[in-house]
Amino acid sequence: MQDTKNTFLYQNHNLPLEDRVNDLISQFTLDEKIELMCQYQTEIPRLGVKKYKHGTEGAHGIAWLGEATVFPQNTGLACTWNPELMHEIGSVIGDEARIYFGRDPAINGLTVWAPTVDMERDPRWGRTEEAYGEDPYLTGRLSTELVKGMQGDHPFYYKTVATLKHFYGNNNEIDRGTASVSIDPRNKWEYYLKAFEPAFREGGAGSMMTAYNGINGTPCNLNNEVNEIVKSQWGMDGFVVGDAGDVLGTVMDHGYVQSYAEAVARTVKAGIDSITDDQDISFRAIRDALEQGLLAESDLDHALRNTFRVRFRLGEFDPAEVNPYSHVPESKLCAPEHAELSLTAARESVVLLKNNGLLPLRKDGGTIAVIGPLADEAFTDWYSGTPPYRVTPLQGVKETVAGSLVHYKSGLDRIVIRSVTTGKYVGVATGEKAALVADRDNIQEAEVFERTDWGWGSTTLRSLNLGKFITETDEGILTVTAQDARGWFVKEVFSFEDTSTGDSFYMKSWEGKRLSLNDKQEFTLHAGDESSDTGESFYIEVVQDGIKEAVNAAKSAETAVVIVGNNPFINGKETIDRPDITLPAYQQELIQAVYKANPNTVVVIVGSYPFAVNWENEHIPSIIYTSHAGQELGHAVADVLYGDYNPAGRLNMTWYSSVSQLPALMDYDIIEGKRTYQYFDGKVLYPFGHGLSYTNFDYSGLSLSRSEVKEDECVRVSVIVRNTGEMDGDEVVQLYVRANASRVKRPLKTLKGFKRIHLHAGEEETVVFELKTSELAIWDVTRDRYCVESGIYTVMIGCSSEDIAVVATIPVAGEVIPPRCLDEAVRAVNYDSYSRVYIDECREGGESVRTVDGNGWISFHDVEFGNGASKFEARVSGHILGGEIAISLDSGTSEEQQIIATCQVPPTGGRQAWTTVSLPVEGLPGRRNLRLTLKGEVQVSWFRMV
Repeated sequence: MQDTKNTFLYQNHNLPLEDRVNDLISQFTLDEKIELMCQYQTEIPRLGVKKYKHGTEGAHGIAWLGEATVFPQNTGLACTWNPELMHEIGSVIGDEARIYFGRDPAINGLTVWAPTVDMERDPRWGRTEEAYGEDPYLTGRLSTELVKGMQGDHPFYYKTVATLKHFYGNNNEIDRGTASVSIDPRNKWEYYLKAFEPAFREGGAGSMMTAYNGINGTPCNLNNEVNEIVKSQWGMDGFVVGDAGDVLGTVMDHGYVQSYAEAVARTVKAGIDSITDDQDISFRAIRDALEQGLLAESDLDHALRNTFRVRFRLGEFDPAEVNPYSHVPESKLCAPEHAELSLTAARESVVLLKNNGLLPLRKDGGTIAVIGPLADEAFTDWYSGTPPYRVTPLQGVKETVAGSLVHYKSGLDRIVIRSVTTGKYVGVATGEKAALVADRDNIQEAEVFERTDWGWGSTTLRSLNLGKFITETDEGILTVTAQDARGWFVKEVFSFEDTSTGDSFYMKSWEGKRLSLNDKQEFTLHAGDESSDTGESFYIEVVQDGIKEAVNAAKSAETAVVIVGNNPFINGKETIDRPDITLPAYQQELIQAVYKANPNTVVVIVGSYPFAVNWENEHIPSIIYTSHAGQELGHAVADVLYGDYNPAGRLNMTWYSSVSQLPALMDYDIIEGKRTYQYFDGKVLYPFGHGLSYTNFDYSGLSLSRSEVKEDECVRVSVIVRNTGEMDGDEVVQLYVRANASRVKRPLKTLKGFKRIHLHAGEEETVVFELKTSELAIWDVTRDRYCVESGIYTVMIGCSSEDIAVVATIPVAGEVIPPRCLDEAVRAVNYDSYSRVYIDECREGGESVRTVDGNGWISFHDVEFGNGASKFEARVSGHILGGEIAISLDSGTSEEQQIIATCQVPPTGGRQAWTTVSLPVEGLPGRRNLRLTLKGEVQVSWFRMV
């Protein structure tokens, strides 16, 4: 390599950052610029620029590089409600990323793809484990501190750079690469964007990733809000990266544009600075876009300034001695203090859902039966690192009490499989391949498998002899070689389908293909027509009844602990949303049988999501929830079970009683859909913020520093919290606010502050919150800006969103939203209420509204018509068939509408073929509500009445 020391201006670390960045970018050739636009940035030896990779995984610990400290899943970390802890965890992630970077800086980059801040308005989302819950304030506080810890506290140098994902409206896996979600302005500004904003404004996050989905008809990688909001309003001066494959997916999945050249050009112009796609295709697309005039070289310069600004601040081009993060010692990787922090996080994340006095258990309380499919497991997930060790709940209990007191049963059936055709039992062929074969003549020679029924047709089979799972090779042969059931494609999952005889089964692979036997008697994928009654059929013989074994263990023990939950790779993960929110039926049956045998039963749920455990809540004395908590799961569970740690985790999501309480998965309107604790008015299983303790806390003395507060002011809210129980413990003090009257529908309550405090038995503390009136703002659709409404607000403090202990009210002198005026163009998307419509794009600029089924309406409240309007005018699309807009005065019900006029909308030849329609109107005096009923293929961008 050419010696570049002190050759270039950019290498002088004493110069201003922008001067250095501009100098370096100016020296790249056009070909070099193109080859720096993707995730794997090329080496430029003549300039001293080394290879660099954007995108080290670090959701809850550095992943995919080797052993690293593993923390609880993000949904579990969110249950700690502890921003200071998140900061410490972020710092550990940064340290361990630095160590791997030092080993191989070309591959182990320092731009870390974390945290995930998507709003989890629906618990069925397959990636619920990855984010921080349903509330934007909680998510914002926790993720901001994680970002600060990851990036370090130096005023210039980054330890690592946090990449927030996925911007935005990403809370479904079904059709995520092709779907567009409908999000109106209030939902967008008051909910979905709120979670992202503090990590940029306060945390200074240096990077962000866009989502696969579209927003209101536009793919997220083409969303102009990246430039207009994130970079301009929030001041983000780092770089934005597209998710893997989404630029090319603009063509292949969304079908939004026709060529890769147009896709990449529009992506870069929309603010994406780094492309995470097939690099050869991307390079060709960039060149084509330049040749066609869709991109200019200056567009590449702008993007590269953003990516290299971050690389400069990571210290890549500076002497090691001026960068405080240049050398993190190897001893920090999986250091003992990191393991201790992982244990702290695991403990603090445990939520005591219910306790009728059974917990904590006494260590001298006699025998304990530890039961369940997750009792001796400590699962990792797709974005987990490789832990240096794992402690299962069973191991944790055995370390806490004498091993002779602990009786373990998995509760799982042990089975053998026999071919119907040959009558032979299944075994494993010798050799490295360990092929599954049907060639055993009697049951004594048969391979015995432990069957785990994960529900919804998903089953795994683990050989008791080999300790490994049945899996499928690339050639379609079944072997017993898998250490775990995991992967992007989980080939260890099988299902069983009844045959016409009713006593035998077809066995189907992970992708739904029937199995058969080849001429070597090996299990293989069936090549025939599966629509007919073909394929090999099998008998399943249970040689040991798992529930019966569990019941016997429970009967003989003083206490039973049943540990259930999910496998993070099965039934709900990236690309797969959950089919329901219940536990698998087999696990429910196991719990009920154990409880019948021994009423002193504790249920521990180890899961990635909320569950509808209604029967359990009604009958089981004590219930604990923890996420898959990493390497220290077992110690944390045992510490809580036996009272060595007093639990104080709080739920980051509402636990609903049934999926029937949820709107359709693709309904992103939390206001009209009554989603989350903010708007849901039904009875829930466990509320947002819920979590019990082994001690009791009393709240008193709520006081406000002001009797009235004005806009842009702050009120100090204080409350006295006392530990009235006999154990030391943590309490999470939660502050909620409600507007008592408003122009629009407001939340039932909204989290505006929280503090996790530790109190000794008998100790009290005055907890103080600073409540800014700006936190009370709503998005005013009549003026396209935030607004704090004048009125009375209720301040509530308690230990959950439902368990409110003290209440006060305060008048706020804000604004009175004026009546609407329609004499200038009003965006259709700025409606006040609606029915059966969704939001689409308008390629002329902005957004538009169209019906779901050819008959919907949008309503605009409190319109000042004065002496009346004489003309209605609208910018519309009529697509192929056209339709009409009925203009009426809105009485507030769909039945009572005073129709003023009907405007015909002609066919325009496409969704984005726009025309202006108008007609005279009369009979609109005074101050009224207006409704536009859209019929047929009508799409409206804006309208006015003059």
